[in-house]
Amino acid sequence: MFGKLDIFKRQWTDVIFRGRNKEYGAYELRNTNAKTTNLALIIGSAVFIFIISLNTIINAIEGFIPKAPEKVKLTDIKLLPPPPVDPAKKPPPPPPEPPKPKVTQVKFPPPVVKPDNEVKENPPTVKELQTADPGQKDQKGDPNADINIDGPVGNSDTKVTEADPNQIFISVEKEPSFKNGGAAGFNAFLQKAIKFPAVDRENGTQGKVIVTFVVEKDGSLTDVKALRGPDQSMMDAAVQAIQQSPRWNPGIQNGRPCRVQFTIPFSFSLADSDN
Repeated sequence: MFGKLDIFKRQWTDVIFRGRNKEYGAYELRNTNAKTTNLALIIGSAVFIFIISLNTIINAIEGFIPKAPEKVKLTDIKLLPPPPVDPAKKPPPPPPEPPKPKVTQVKFPPPVVKPDNEVKENPPTVKELQTADPGQKDQKGDPNADINIDGPVGNSDTKVTEADPNQIFISVEKEPSFKNGGAAGFNAFLQKAIKFPAVDRENGTQGKVIVTFVVEKDGSLTDVKALRGPDQSMMDAAVQAIQQSPRWNPGIQNGRPCRVQFTIPFSFSLADSDN
């Protein structure tokens, strides 16, 4: 009997408020309790679902709205030409040839056919020639030097020093160049490779980044570093773009490929193409 009893039915409300002031408000609240509860549940569920789905709704709306193209303004790279050559000015004389290294020698007399009793100097043995060069006289030298029969030798104790093969030049006889179009081609490559950082785009940050790198003897780019910029995200974006560059034509100094350092500035800008 009591299992199906519903005390919220209007008939029970009329019984409770029989003979009482029904204009007080409690009577109306009790009659509309079920409707109010259901409406509150529906509104609360809708608000909860809307908050959970807010990111999905925003992404869907942005998909229908075309984005304005991002503009990255790059400063033209100006490669300074080598200084002009004055035809009236004579080039300096070449440096004096360094003295030949002193090597160990054993005297090797010229071969002359004579009777055995007239031979005064015996030729060096094979064992002696394994550690010394044949020459005009006996001479002690560097025991670690290579034996050279045909090349010139000397008697100087001075060691020959060569230029550092890993020296990095700032200016050379023939500057390195981007294989696909030179400076203009490199600008076009950076225009495609650069990625404007999302955080800077949202914050409206823009400015100039200074980047330095080394063009190696094989044309690859190494030691790419950002010297300064508006923030770290822009400096990282500039470094990553340059690291993607294909090989260059290497610089030439004294007829040989060499390492050359470049420093280039380029600007991140959100301005329209008209600006």
